[in-house]
Amino acid sequence: MDTCRKKQIFKQINSVSVIIDDALCIRSWDWSETSQTTVLFTKANGIVRGLAKGAKRDKGKFSGGFDVLSRGDIGFILKRESELATLTEWDVRETFPKLRDNLQANRSGWYVADMIGRMLPTADPHPGLYTTTLEHLRALQNGEAHNLSLLRFQWSLLEETGWRPELKDPDPQAKTLAFDPIEGRFTADSGIPTHWRIRRGTMLALESLALNKEPSTDDEGLNRANRLLASHLRNVLGEEPMTMAAVFGVLPTGFQKPNRA
Repeated sequence: MDTCRKKQIFKQINSVSVIIDDALCIRSWDWSETSQTTVLFTKANGIVRGLAKGAKRDKGKFSGGFDVLSRGDIGFILKRESELATLTEWDVRETFPKLRDNLQANRSGWYVADMIGRMLPTADPHPGLYTTTLEHLRALQNGEAHNLSLLRFQWSLLEETGWRPELKDPDPQAKTLAFDPIEGRFTADSGIPTHWRIRRGTMLALESLALNKEPSTDDEGLNRANRLLASHLRNVLGEEPMTMAAVFGVLPTGFQKPNRA
């Protein structure tokens, strides 16, 4: 966190320090006819909630306004007395138009934005997760098979928020295992009703991610691993967001708040 902050760029406007950061817009709504409030996931400062006065003016300093899942350079001033930062400028650097044209890509993009907003507190930097998020959005934009980039995003989100599953192998000879949603770990498949039966390959795919290796499984195997992590995230949240259901459909039953890893 400290290293991240040392690399921040500042500039002075009327003797006030303005922080400049790379940011992804994950939510925005109109404040007035010309102004917007927005939630930004920034690389060096984490979640920033801000007010951009005059954001929708064509000749303003905000590129005509904030669109969800667009990336740009943001300037903002933090105020101790306000939960909203004052946004001073927004220069769009990257957009992902395929998220509007392709239903599957659209659902996956909105899921990512929703989960970031739900899981991360304000002003808690996660530059690694920021990079993984952009990699997934770019995979969606390029029309690539995105199960792997989605799996990396979900794993990074769980790891950086302290909820990643424990990967100790309970039975190296077994073809099937079980996942304990309360303890957040894999167990022997002993038929306990509240545990989720999984294939060994699912755990092996996650082990590869933990070692920064590409999982040696097919797209269906990646999908099974994604569904397991989504189910775990659902239990962490204590609810199943609509964006999650839109991507994964019916997930394993059992809303049980897990213990933190």
